[in-house]
Amino acid sequence: MSQPESYPPAQGGQNQSPAAAEPAAPATSQTVPEPNDGEHKPAKTIVGPRRVRLALTRIDPWSVMKASFLLSVAAGIMLVVAAAFVWFMLDAMHVFSTIQDLVGTVMDSSNNAYSALIEYMKFSRAISMATVIAVVNIILMTALATIGAFLYNITAALVGGVHLTLADE
Repeated sequence: MSQPESYPPAQGGQNQSPAAAEPAAPATSQTVPEPNDGEHKPAKTIVGPRRVRLALTRIDPWSVMKASFLLSVAAGIMLVVAAAFVWFMLDAMHVFSTIQDLVGTVMDSSNNAYSALIEYMKFSRAISMATVIAVVNIILMTALATIGAFLYNITAALVGGVHLTLADE
């Protein structure tokens, strides 16, 4: 990230640190008197939120890869759990037994297609297919997010990145 710039820009347009950023025109300004114990103290002025302009000019691809890997692993776990949940729900609603009875009336039970269909409807097959899909998704999501970080860095070098205005309230 580049150094934050005060909003509106400081004299000469030079970058400043966040602590040195000047507040924008205050939304509300009021004077609050402090308790007076005999001494004369100046009253404090409360100003509105401070606004700082930042430019996101670089994203670290290594951190993007780590974060996307962990998020894709979580998504993969959710996919496997969701597949198990759907399979148990379909089994509880007797969908598989109804399909098996329907196919059994249409085909001969000694047919290879019938036995292959029964094999595909097993729980172990459904979970193994969901696991394979989850692993492929983990690899693809991690790779694509990392490539996206590299592409963002190249684009940000050409156009200056994404400019943000942050305010603390």
